Amino acid sequence: MNRVLQALDRRLDPNASAPVTVAFSGGSDSLALLLLARAWADRAGRSVLALTVDHGLQAQSGAWTQAAAAVAAQVGVGFRALDWTGPKPASGVPAAARAARHRLLAVAAREAGAACLLIGHTFDDQLENALMRGAGERLGPLRPWSPSPVWPEGRELFLCRPLLAERRADLQAWLAGQGWSWIDDPANDNPVSPRARARARIAGGEAGDCDDPTEDPPALAAMARLCRAPAWGGLVLPRAALVEGPALRLLQIALACASGREALPRPARALPLLQRLRAGEVFTASLGGARLEAGRGEVLIVREPGEFQRGADARRALDSGETLVWDGRIALTAWRPGLTAGPLRGLAARLTPAERAGLAQIPAAGRGALPAVQALDLPPSCPMLEASPARAFVGATSLVWARFSAACGLIRQEGETSCAALMADSRQPSYVIPGAKGLSE
Repeated sequence: MNRVLQALDRRLDPNASAPVTVAFSGGSDSLALLLLARAWADRAGRSVLALTVDHGLQAQSGAWTQAAAAVAAQVGVGFRALDWTGPKPASGVPAAARAARHRLLAVAAREAGAACLLIGHTFDDQLENALMRGAGERLGPLRPWSPSPVWPEGRELFLCRPLLAERRADLQAWLAGQGWSWIDDPANDNPVSPRARARARIAGGEAGDCDDPTEDPPALAAMARLCRAPAWGGLVLPRAALVEGPALRLLQIALACASGREALPRPARALPLLQRLRAGEVFTASLGGARLEAGRGEVLIVREPGEFQRGADARRALDSGETLVWDGRIALTAWRPGLTAGPLRGLAARLTPAERAGLAQIPAAGRGALPAVQALDLPPSCPMLEASPARAFVGATSLVWARFSAACGLIRQEGETSCAALMADSRQPSYVIPGAKGLSE
């Protein structure tokens, strides 16, 4: 299993103080990963934390969680059980369970201080996904290194898949040779499940086309380096970055990051915008909660302030000492009670003259969706502005560039996941208000 240990060497930071977190179900893939992670961590002098999600979908799930805890103790690593509670959907259960699992894992990993979560996907999973895509399922190819798919819970958290070049049968033979047993989920053999059907087709010798699991998208990262993010949020893309290569993917990512939404707009909806950009049009359009203003040489993408009138996350309470990700774009940390945050739109006239002067330096399209902090005893103030009185008791950090960098592949290993590293790597100006605790809170 030297190839797996080498993959961990490439991605993990041996000097990090946080535990190596592992998504551990008790199945063969995750058990092999846990053992290999422990071997790597022992050599690096780091601890390991196994995270097990109990979906509560089968009668045996509680017993499986207990078994996973026992194995973690036997391996000599930390363990934490995570429960998916609340009502379950009547349909679309696999997708809902997958999203819930990622959300629970992301929160637990970040609470442990981790910037990376190990996932036990194998080459068999890659093949299964390819067959499922061919049958109409919306599943993308798995990558050896990618940002967490949940937002904002997964901010600054990356998924590492060091087993992606390994076959499941080889891992099971390796485990059996060491005397280990594992949990076999009967759902994996249920023909009602699309994944079970894909697994059966692979067992019968069929395989779909899939990407090389060792490849990263360097062209996307190169294009992202041509872009910039103003300190107040939003993104500026040169038209030159949208001419060829993975330009559609770049545009989808930019729209999602500027809007603060978790999901990227669908390719079929973003493609017409890209075609207009490539045709040289000067225009304004909205898609997926983002507003796009295409000029002659550059494209400005910001949050669409009109979305707040359609029931978006308009006003939130700020708990003193806690960090709130407001509207999926801005991390706000308050140091006094009684504050709320909402969109600046409609409140700009009540800002101080110095704030209004600073606001005038921001493109009109980006102003209305900036956050305004209010309290019963205070007028509204925008902590994203240098002259804001709110900066005395509110820290504000735009997450747009950090998220964009991560999604475009500018961050390639664990030691580069801090906000400072993101900004230094991309030569973007840092905008962390003095005293703010930063993105990792």
